[in-house]
Amino acid sequence: MICPQFGLSTASLCSRTKPFRAFLFALTMSGLASVPAAQAQQRGGNLPKQEVGVVELHAQSVAITAKLSGRTTASLDAEVRPEVGGIIKERLFREGSEVEAGDILYRIEDDLYKAAYDSAQAALQKAEAALPSAQTKVDRYEELISQNAVAKQDLDDAKASLAQAKADIASAKADVQTAKINLDNTVIHAPISGRIEASTLNVGALVTASQTDALTTIRQLDPINVEVTQSSTNLLKLRKAVREGRVKLSGDNVQVRLLLETGEEYQQTGKLEFSQAYVDPTTGTYTLRAEFPNPERLLLPGMYVQAIVEEGIAQNSFLVPQRAVSRNARGEPTALFLGQDGKVEERVLQVGGNVGNNWLVSEGISEGDRVIVEGTLFVKAGQEATGMLVTINETTGEVESRGEAVSNTAEKSD
Repeated sequence: MICPQFGLSTASLCSRTKPFRAFLFALTMSGLASVPAAQAQQRGGNLPKQEVGVVELHAQSVAITAKLSGRTTASLDAEVRPEVGGIIKERLFREGSEVEAGDILYRIEDDLYKAAYDSAQAALQKAEAALPSAQTKVDRYEELISQNAVAKQDLDDAKASLAQAKADIASAKADVQTAKINLDNTVIHAPISGRIEASTLNVGALVTASQTDALTTIRQLDPINVEVTQSSTNLLKLRKAVREGRVKLSGDNVQVRLLLETGEEYQQTGKLEFSQAYVDPTTGTYTLRAEFPNPERLLLPGMYVQAIVEEGIAQNSFLVPQRAVSRNARGEPTALFLGQDGKVEERVLQVGGNVGNNWLVSEGISEGDRVIVEGTLFVKAGQEATGMLVTINETTGEVESRGEAVSNTAEKSD
């Protein structure tokens, strides 16, 4: 039997030895692939250079940012509780509305407190009425004591009665003030401005002074706070970069941007207000708080957000498109560059972090270097290539447009 593929006379060789058939097939295909190369050599030419897309890199000052997850919190949060006991007579706010500090929220039955106030006023008047008589008696005894008309003990008793009368007046005034405070507290005012929540008790309910359950809660939503956590490891890396002069801190006025749960960026820019002075030993993180304007009340307390915090400025750094960077067998970040001689070279980079769709690189790149961002699969180190300047879309990270071809020293010498 003759094998129809290779003309072999042994059928078993063609049907049973699969490795041998695969070897013959690969040998045939390699022979076919060498035909164009042989034809090119016969014409006296070389294979055409592979065309690659490159981006020319220039040193710049880059803002170092950290994307941190967190939650929104109200800038002010006040629970409203009664300071006196009684029956709620009236509720004067609409639940879920905006209230101003000082607005009346509740009224409590005040009959008993009015009576207590009137009683305190009467006691004060009684105490004040006793004062003139005591004062007159002291004055008369002081005149008579010089004539030895009264005993010194009588004068001392008169002075004690006068002091007692003054003390009674002071005590009565304090009782009046206390009664007035209790009477005023039957009207419950809003302690802060903000959005008021639902009332936990209705009209007719009995309340007690400083009870555990709040009548309602007021939250100030404009401005609103965002609390995020940062790892202590990242903090140490940033401090090291500052010491080495690679990063310059942004200063006191640190700007913060916000990404919502939908992925869109919040239109208002915030600023960093607070940085926790200790690291949580359980999580190894510390808390940062930023404040954002919230005029439209788009942000509500408890929302999950991501804050982009500007930590510092990396000077004389390069932004390399992420699509140009890969990793070698040792796990090191590498990229292919088109040298001035037109040859491809591979370099190990020192990557500091990502900035959008770029990697921030501080070592391994010089001014004007051309990194290959398109065609990296078809070239390798040492191979000659032709470069074409391309533009990368910063939003998508994809090639947006292509420009003119780049020149190199080899082409100039030719």
